[in-house]
Order: sequence, then C-alpha cells, then structure tokens
Amino acid sequence: MARLIDKGTREYTCALIMMFFGSLAAFGAEYCLQPVIPILAQDFNLTPTQASLSMSFGTIGMAFSMLLIASISKHLERKKVMVIALGISSILILLMSITEEFALILALRFVQGILLAGFPSLAVAYINEEFNPKIIGAAIGVYVAATPLGGLVGRILISTLTDVASWRMGLMIAGILYLLSAIMMWIFLPPSLNKKIEHGKIKIQWKDFLSLLQNKKIIMIYLIAFCVMGCFVCTYNFISYVLMAEPYNLSQTIIGFIFVLYLVGSVSSAVMGTLSDHYGHGIIIVISVIIQLVGILLTLFMPLIVKIIGLAIFTYGFFGVHSNACAWAPQSCQNDKAQVSAMYMLFYYIGASTFGTIGGTFLSNYGWNGIVVFETVILTIGLILAIILYKKKE
Repeated sequence: MARLIDKGTREYTCALIMMFFGSLAAFGAEYCLQPVIPILAQDFNLTPTQASLSMSFGTIGMAFSMLLIASISKHLERKKVMVIALGISSILILLMSITEEFALILALRFVQGILLAGFPSLAVAYINEEFNPKIIGAAIGVYVAATPLGGLVGRILISTLTDVASWRMGLMIAGILYLLSAIMMWIFLPPSLNKKIEHGKIKIQWKDFLSLLQNKKIIMIYLIAFCVMGCFVCTYNFISYVLMAEPYNLSQTIIGFIFVLYLVGSVSSAVMGTLSDHYGHGIIIVISVIIQLVGILLTLFMPLIVKIIGLAIFTYGFFGVHSNACAWAPQSCQNDKAQVSAMYMLFYYIGASTFGTIGGTFLSNYGWNGIVVFETVILTIGLILAIILYKKKE
C-alpha cells in the first residue's frame, strides 16, 4: 500500500482543498435549477409538481447511474472519473442555458445526473482509501461541508442573475465556474494510489450488489439517508413558492440569499463529523434526525424569522445525519468502499427524486402545512430506524 495522506503534509492540504472545491462544484451543478423552479413554472406554464421534475430528473439519473457504479467501481480510477464527470456536467449546464424546450432540459438533467453520480460515491471512496483512518471522519466532514456551500453559491448567483438578467445567464456563468473547478482538480488533486484498479472485461458483479442488501446494518443506514434526503430536497424545492407569495412577497434575489442557511450545514458537517470520531456515528445520527424534525415543525409558524430559524435548524440536522451516515456505511462492512458508497447514494437520490416530486402534490392541495405533515411522518420513520441502529453495536 502506498503512503496514506496524513495531517500536516502538502498532499493533505491539496487533497482537502480540491475535494472541497470539487464537492462545491458537483453539488452546485446538481441543484442549479432548484432556486428557479417557480420561474420555470411561469416560463413554461407548469404546475409545481411538473416544474419540480427539473430537479427530480437529475436525481433519477444519479440513482440509475449508482446501480452501474456500484457494480463496476473496481474498474474505476477515482480521480479520473470524478474530474470527467464534473467537467461534462458543467458543459451540460451551458447547454441548458440556451435550451428553449422544457422536455430537453429534463433530458439534459437526466444525463447530467448520470454523470454526477460518479462524483460523490467515488469521492467518499477516495477519502476512505487515501487518508489515514484516524482522520477519515474529519476529512469526510470537510468534504460534506462543501456540499451546502455548493448549493449556496450556485443558488445565490443564479437567483440574483434571474432578477438582474435571466435564469439562463445564471446557468451560463455557473457552468463556466464549475468547469474551471474540474480543471483545478485534474491539476492539483493527488492521484489515487491505494486502490488497485481491476483491468480487463467489465462485468457487473450482482453478487456484490446483493450482499450489501443482505447486511441489515447497511440497509438501515441507507434507509435513513433515503428519508432525510427526501425531506431535505422536498423542503428546498417548494419553500420558494411560500416565500414569493403573500404575506412575504420576497424577490428571487432575497430568496436566493435564504440559501445562506446552507452555511449552517457546513458547520454541522464539520462539527458532527468530528464529534462522531469521539462518540460514534450512531448517537450523532439520532440527535441529528431529531434536530431536523424540530426544524421542519418550526416552519409551520407564520412569522418569517421563525420560518428562517426553522429552516436553519432543519438544515443543521440534515447535514449532521448525512456526514455521519455516508462515513459510517463504508466502515460497516468489508465490501469495496466505492460500491458501499454508491449504494448509499442510490438510496439517497431515490429519496430525493421520490419525495422531491410528491411534495408538489401536497403543496398544491394542502399548502405548506401539508408538506410539513408529510415530512414529519417520513422523518419519524427515519428517527425510529436511527434509534434501532444506535442500540446495535457500532
């Protein structure tokens, strides 16, 4: 085995910075259309549920791609695949910015989702394979901390430019910035040295895939991710409709700055990821799900400041769960790390696609209260699973 990346080294600094910027770009690309869902609904004459498909098609593409990545990850060179996926995804954003048909936007989002699936699963595998095991929790925390920043920067940029110029201009500038991030990763990210890549004919290893589904602990981690991610995407898909309507009447730019709350997620990822190194993943996940549940319930109150505080608490809880669950899964079995991470992301994005679209029906029929009730049920299920998992030996 080659030398592991450890604290205090040049490789450590380069790896963390590049994984941070790569994560920022990948997740910014993933959520590039979320802040303008109401605008897309207006431009293309769509219902909230139909407009939310611009998000769901991307996550559906990621979910389908995860099945393939989970089976062929032994043949994938981590760094190379991450850079290629991010680079082409950025080009697709540029194409979306000039597309006149909503159906074509959905098709591009689906393809983009397939490509972006190669980034998060291999990024987590890269950290698990290349970093000293003693600092993996903290390194995962830094990586996950960039995911809310990616959403934040992209949303503020696109929302502001939507008011100033158009959502198309926002997409174009974002696509250029994300492409630059891919180029930086190619130049500065240390190569993958501790994973032996299998060559020759690629064969889908269904036995490895099924073995993960037979591991009860792994499945419970996956189902928790399914629940919390689904609720997270549902909330941020539709909160813009509430804030743009009476009695708030917020502009697209101001709504973009609501996503500054994602900084709370960055703090949560780093803090909760580090705490897990001392207290274990199980108890931190339980606490984080409770925090997320409290946050969504607070958004029931009408005062804008209370809604924002609720969203902040909700966001903190989500990233606390995610940073611990995605680190815990690869440590919980002897399977290929990338396979385990890819399967985690499969459940994660199926939850996003499912609940992120279903929520539109609740919004149309019952308003924001309907979404809160819907998510409370889902998060309660996630909490029960987390408590059961915690009671088992880590």
